[in-house]
Amino acid sequence: MADISLTRLSDIDEDAIIDLMNDPAVGRHMPLLAAGFSAPDCRAFRAAKQAMWDRHGFGPHAILIDGRFAGWGGLQPQDGEADFALVLHPDHWGAGLRIFRLFRDAAFGSMGLDSITALLPPDRSNRRAILRLGFVEEGLVAIDGAAFVRFRLHGRSPGRR
Repeated sequence: MADISLTRLSDIDEDAIIDLMNDPAVGRHMPLLAAGFSAPDCRAFRAAKQAMWDRHGFGPHAILIDGRFAGWGGLQPQDGEADFALVLHPDHWGAGLRIFRLFRDAAFGSMGLDSITALLPPDRSNRRAILRLGFVEEGLVAIDGAAFVRFRLHGRSPGRR
């Protein structure tokens, strides 16, 4: 089983983040990346994610699998909620459930949260997967002009594994 570890986004080479965000398979799942992701975008992205940590005490991490950068994700503040986000390189999509469980357990354990949310584009084909995890659909929301479906997972949800 692959070793999963977390580090700061600032510890990751800028080119590795740019390559991930410009991967065509990743881009199909991220409507906010339609214009591509440049070096200035990367610097702004890392600054915004660090600001979440500075202001709220939590935010996304860089995810390493067997010591190599695999993507980013975690719980990040979104409209007063803790929202789960996960962006993995396609080579590591199979690790998503293990990574989700790490953050879910932290959310309902050490962070003491009652619920977390997750946002998916409306055209996302694997919406059933998030429902199997115990999330319930709440409806559409707009983020920076793009539509997303918000899902919520409660800490004592019967679907939790």
